[in-house]
Amino acid sequence: MTSSWEQLWPYRAVLAVDARNFSGHTSKTMQQINAEIQQVLAQALTAVGLSGRWERRMFGQHTGDGYVAGMEPEVLPGLVGCFPDALRRVLSEWRSGHPGQPPLQLRVSVHVGPLPASGLGVPMVHTHRLLDDQALRDLLARANPEITNTAVIISQRVYEDVFQSGCTTGDTLPSQFSRRLAKVKTFEQPAWLHVPGLDWQLADSSIFEAPEAAPASESPSPSASEAATAVPGNVTFSYQGPHGAQGYNQTINNSFGGQQ
Repeated sequence: MTSSWEQLWPYRAVLAVDARNFSGHTSKTMQQINAEIQQVLAQALTAVGLSGRWERRMFGQHTGDGYVAGMEPEVLPGLVGCFPDALRRVLSEWRSGHPGQPPLQLRVSVHVGPLPASGLGVPMVHTHRLLDDQALRDLLARANPEITNTAVIISQRVYEDVFQSGCTTGDTLPSQFSRRLAKVKTFEQPAWLHVPGLDWQLADSSIFEAPEAAPASESPSPSASEAATAVPGNVTFSYQGPHGAQGYNQTINNSFGGQQ
C-alpha cells in the first residue's frame, strides 16, 4: 500500500497592521480611518517598489481596526528593511494633511509560513498574536504621537530568513531590532521589535523585563525619593561637552509593559 501525503501550502509573507486607540473614535470616523489605512499602506509600499506585489496580494481583509494581507515571501527584505520607514514618512504626511485630528499611529507585524488561499492557518494566528504583544502596544502608547507613528514586530523566522540571507534591506541593520519574548494568550515565541529611526543602544535592555517581586518581609516600602530612583527600566542619557566636560546627566523613567 502506498502511503498518502499532502502537499504543503505555499509560503506566504503576512503583513498586518492595527491603528492605535481605534476604539476611541466614532463609528463614522472608524470607517474613514479604516479606508485610509489601506491608502497609507499602498503609498508606503509603492515608495519601496512593491506596488505591483501589493496589487496581487492574497486574502486581504479588514480587521476592524486594521488590515491584513499575504504577499510572496520574496518581498520580506523590503517589508522588513524599507517598508517601516516609508510607512513612517507617509503617516507623517497624513498628519500634516489632517490638521486638528489625532495623529494616526500604526502597529505592524510581519510573519511568514505556509498558508492556503483562504489565509486561514497557524501563521495567520501567530501574525495577530505578535500584533497584540504588550511591548509593541506600549511603544506607541508611551511615544509622542507627533513624532513616533510606527512600531513594528517581526517573528524570529522572518528575522532569520531576512538577515541570514544576506539580501539587501535598504539601510536597515539587524541591530535596529530588539529581541523579546512575545507572550499573548497561549502564544509564546521570540520576536523582534523595531521603531524606525530608534537606536536601541540608547535604551536599557531591562525595559523589557518584568520586575521581580521581593518577599514582603524583605522589602520595606521605599520613600518617595527612593521610589523615583528604583523604577526598573531607567534609561540614562549623558552629554559630554567640549574637552570632555560633563554637560548634563538626565535619567528618564521608561518602562515598557508586558510580562516575560
